[in-house]
Amino acid sequence: MARKTKMNSITSPELLSQVNKNNQALLKDFLDYLRAVQRSETTIRGYENDIQIAWVWCLRNNDNKFFVDWTKRNVLAYQNWLLNSNENSPARIRRLKAALSSLSNYITSVLDDEYPAFRNIISKVENPVNQPVREKTIWEDEELDELLETLTLRKDYEKACYLALAMYSGRRKSELCRFRVSDFSEDNLVCDGALWKSSPIKTKGRGGGKYIPCYTLAKKFRPYLEKWLDYRTEHSIDSEWLFPNKSNPQECVKITTINSWSNTFSRIAGKPAYIHSLRHYFTTSLAKAGIPDGVIQSIVAWESSDMVRLYTDLDADEQIGMYFKDGDISVPEKKSLADM
Repeated sequence: MARKTKMNSITSPELLSQVNKNNQALLKDFLDYLRAVQRSETTIRGYENDIQIAWVWCLRNNDNKFFVDWTKRNVLAYQNWLLNSNENSPARIRRLKAALSSLSNYITSVLDDEYPAFRNIISKVENPVNQPVREKTIWEDEELDELLETLTLRKDYEKACYLALAMYSGRRKSELCRFRVSDFSEDNLVCDGALWKSSPIKTKGRGGGKYIPCYTLAKKFRPYLEKWLDYRTEHSIDSEWLFPNKSNPQECVKITTINSWSNTFSRIAGKPAYIHSLRHYFTTSLAKAGIPDGVIQSIVAWESSDMVRLYTDLDADEQIGMYFKDGDISVPEKKSLADM
């Protein structure tokens, strides 16, 4: 079966033009070989997309080294980057490594006269362990309020601020890291003060990684923001990033640190507190308030309003119940964003 091709947010024509010319030529030869053995164009595009990700990683992190000269240490570094920096699943990493393994097999079988010492080392690096399918976490308001209160009482103001930002902006964890302090100035308040609108932040997903402004519910988020900023002032934490890297405040916090915070949230709440569940919580909160799907779509910056239904954690009874009350049809009361 042909592999489904998914757009990635890592490569770009500008970056690919800087890739080692030998790697560019090697990939072109490999794709021509796949066409010669009558692989489908869908499969070929999948290989091209997956290998280009490796080339761009190599450009940025591996001195733009020719693939033939990669070592097992390089393969391990690439896998580590996919897992911890790019947040790929073990299944996705296996596919990306499989593409490099197929390229390696092409070199050993077709280009062996040019590279007689080359060996396929991709499989020598053990794949990350499969993660069990996690149970979906659905949050009640009271649970998250209690979690925020616990963090605040502990004076974990940074974690409380991060959790509140996830709850009231609905952004992915990689996007949450990229908020700046300046994004929450009074000048950035829009919609009659109901929302903060950030400077453009790079998002993950299809379409090449767009830069978009992100919206945050101001009234809900402000108390946790102010506590964290006050703490920063008292402790002379100077950084443009809202959540700076402790060892280098001129960089934003690392994903590995965010993952450890999520573990803390899980221990306190007694249930899995992965950040993506708060994206669902945010969407559900807007839907419960009667905000139209089209407006939610614009706030979260989805291309389709179908995503609103996908991310709204309301069961059938709850959705239907919004329109019936006291034994009759009832029009749900619509709240403004300022009320949230």
